[in-house]
Amino acid sequence: MKLLKFKGGIHPHDHKELSKSSQIMPVPPPEFVYVPLSQHTGAPSKPIVEKKAQVKKGTRLSEPVGFVSVPVHSPVSGTVMGIVPYYHPLGKKMDAIKIKVEGDEIEEGIGEERDYSNMKKEEMIEAIKMAGIVGLGGAAFPTHVKLSPPPDKPIDTVIINGAECEPYLTSDYRLMIERPDDIIKGTEIIRRILNPKRVVIGIEDNKPDAIQILREKTDGTGIEVVSLPARYPQGSEKHLIYAITGRKVPAGGLPFDVGCYVQNVGTAIAIYEALRFGKPLYERVVTITGGVNKPGNFLVPIGTPASHLIEQAGGVKGEVGKIIFGGPMMGLAQITDAVPVIKGTSGILIQLKNEVHIEDVYPCIRCSSCVDVCPMGLIPNMIGKLVNAGKYEMAEEMGLMFCIECGCCAYVCPSKRPLVHTFKMGKREVLKRRKK
Repeated sequence: MKLLKFKGGIHPHDHKELSKSSQIMPVPPPEFVYVPLSQHTGAPSKPIVEKKAQVKKGTRLSEPVGFVSVPVHSPVSGTVMGIVPYYHPLGKKMDAIKIKVEGDEIEEGIGEERDYSNMKKEEMIEAIKMAGIVGLGGAAFPTHVKLSPPPDKPIDTVIINGAECEPYLTSDYRLMIERPDDIIKGTEIIRRILNPKRVVIGIEDNKPDAIQILREKTDGTGIEVVSLPARYPQGSEKHLIYAITGRKVPAGGLPFDVGCYVQNVGTAIAIYEALRFGKPLYERVVTITGGVNKPGNFLVPIGTPASHLIEQAGGVKGEVGKIIFGGPMMGLAQITDAVPVIKGTSGILIQLKNEVHIEDVYPCIRCSSCVDVCPMGLIPNMIGKLVNAGKYEMAEEMGLMFCIECGCCAYVCPSKRPLVHTFKMGKREVLKRRKK
């Protein structure tokens, strides 16, 4: 099959050698966990537990509010200390359920093998919803919503995303190496729900061992495993669709508009665990890397503060410059290490002080480097100028809201213009004006 390449993109050093050989290790829970009620795209869930309540690992702590919402579950056994404002990866304090860890009991019924072969499509989707499953690739969109496309938008192609193009992160890679069978079982469930003509697992060619393992495991299943050129942001939903199918998701559209469904490899495993073992999404694999003594991949209870994970990775080997949730391109720098892992946390990157440089910003020299690398086909230099000038309507007309904030433009800019920051600010202003 001839693979298509998307326009633009960059080739940053991936630094994956720091953690790619590290097997997934379970992390012992801290003294307290903080489980935010808002962990996904859509409405935050509503708490159903009160202070001093006794919970076990897997106990449901909240209920969904509306269609685009899922519950959260306790990642530990212990006592609910209350609902408290606590730091959130998005940069402000949000309501979180604080639990004191006591013991290691699991909620009754979780872990027992179940036969889901006779479950109806609607029953499987409901089970996935109540297990609190969301996309684990970063966007954290509720999975049951994606599995319920409009009747007039049938899915003919399912794509399982194993690209993991963000530098430093290796959690998906380790899942493909260590748990390929579970990825395939989760993929089969998705295929059964959506009944597509084609199922593809897309992996960047800098992970040849993962490609080989999954090709061997999928032999005879009708699932294709394709090797994609390593090029950031290959793992972006729209660009993955284009690379594999040649279809372009329309501006403002969604994958189902072109008959496609995309899901992360970690989410495929979570789907399988929910149906096979009744296991809710209360833990996930996180890469802890960068300036730590023992970079690695860890199975982490959701709600675990970053400070605890940094200790598990051997501590920082110098003075901290930045703590980034995610990778260096699209991750979010934090103001404290007292920030909990949430469902969308794929990695935590520690940059040392001597690695963090505040560059002087110079005027645009109109070199068009940002235009060349923009995977969305935008003109970042002009959009940035319009936002800085307060001309938000014109910036919107030039495609501001279609920016995926991948950071390619800022990465190549010789004038060191903070283009992604500018676009984020511009988007907030546009949305604020729409509400008025």
